[in-house]
Amino acid sequence: MKKLLLLTIAVLLAGCAVGPNYKRPTVNVPTDYRDSMAAQTAAASSLGNDNWWQVYQDPVLVLLIHTALQQNYDVRIAATRVLEAQDQFGIVRANQLPSASLGAGVFSDQNAKVSNLFPAYEVNAGQLNLSVIWNLDFWGKYRRQTEAARAQVLSSEWGQRAVISSLVANLATAYFQLRALDSELEIANGTLGSRQQSLQLTRVLESHGGASDLDVSQSEQLVYTASETIPDLERQIEQQENLLSILLGQNPGAIPRRPLTEQPAPQNVPAGLPSELLERRPDVREAEANIIAANAQIGVAKAAFFPSIALTGTGGLESNALNRFISAPSETWLGALSVTQPLFEGGALRSQLKLSRAQYQEAALAYEQTMQNALEQVSNALIAEQKNREFREQQELLTQAAQRTDRLSEVLYKNGGASYLQVLTSETNYFSAELNLVQAQLNERLALVQLYQALGGGWQQ
Repeated sequence: MKKLLLLTIAVLLAGCAVGPNYKRPTVNVPTDYRDSMAAQTAAASSLGNDNWWQVYQDPVLVLLIHTALQQNYDVRIAATRVLEAQDQFGIVRANQLPSASLGAGVFSDQNAKVSNLFPAYEVNAGQLNLSVIWNLDFWGKYRRQTEAARAQVLSSEWGQRAVISSLVANLATAYFQLRALDSELEIANGTLGSRQQSLQLTRVLESHGGASDLDVSQSEQLVYTASETIPDLERQIEQQENLLSILLGQNPGAIPRRPLTEQPAPQNVPAGLPSELLERRPDVREAEANIIAANAQIGVAKAAFFPSIALTGTGGLESNALNRFISAPSETWLGALSVTQPLFEGGALRSQLKLSRAQYQEAALAYEQTMQNALEQVSNALIAEQKNREFREQQELLTQAAQRTDRLSEVLYKNGGASYLQVLTSETNYFSAELNLVQAQLNERLALVQLYQALGGGWQQ
């Protein structure tokens, strides 16, 4: 037994893990983003490093996100996948350790006398056995399997963070869209009330000869233009509330909210360095974990070409008399070292190695593609953040001009200096400008949401 133990220790010390050790693939990452303003703020801490409750300062939205992170089904399913990967890792890691089993038995056998040659006899016996089997990991097969399983755990954890980041972005997007619909409905109701008053005035003027029937018809057209938008906006609002309810993990229902403009839209958002995406973007980190797992599987496939070494030991007690069960003569033991070398597998081992290498190449290409997509998303979000802000500023000026035109046309019409067609045109333009301004404000905030997610923010807890 001592010689066998020394041999085992020597084998373990001489063991090695075949296959390549992991090295992060080289990715062509630019020194700065395409947007010039982003290059100027690259030295600043990236927006992606901020916690989501620092970026989204609307207290109602913050409360909704807190609720969603606890109740959303996608997040809970992702958390379960992490537990599954951890349990699978525990199963794979157990292959590196010896397995032991304990067995015990007691039996009694009695036979009657058959003849003088075969007299009657009775046998009472008991046995207790401990068996140990250890498949020695001389070539690192089980260590590589454990390495791959550990990488899968890491992949599932980053996958969970990617789900959280998407949930935060989707919830913020849906919330801002809901607030924009509320603003549009408020504008439509206000415009409808104003136009109904104008219609009443026009009818009074028409009855006294101060306006024509055409003026009344055009005034009615303005009323109906405003009123037709209200049912459709109410439909969109309720459906948007249902969408938010599902994101919250709740049944469809009403959603609390605050005015859209209470969420600030900062200027010159710092993007940081593109290389930081390698460490912060959940999808990039998940893709890299998949490469680590695929790289380890190459070692597993290589180890299959080498001999399998197993150490087997059995020890126990066996006696026909229970009173001598624990005495020295009843002791039994067996130790064995077996080596099995595959000779012919029909090309299966070679094909498995080729498959592992191809899967590694696929994972490496997916990693590079994910990083490239991340750079595209950040660049697009930076452009959208800047241009949507400029568009909103111009839309504000346009809305102010349309409002002045609407007021002047009404004054001129009442004093006979303009036709009602001019009033119709100016009111229609002002109504459209107000709705477009709300959409511009929404797009500016959605650009912030997209940029924050593209920079890898939103999963930090």
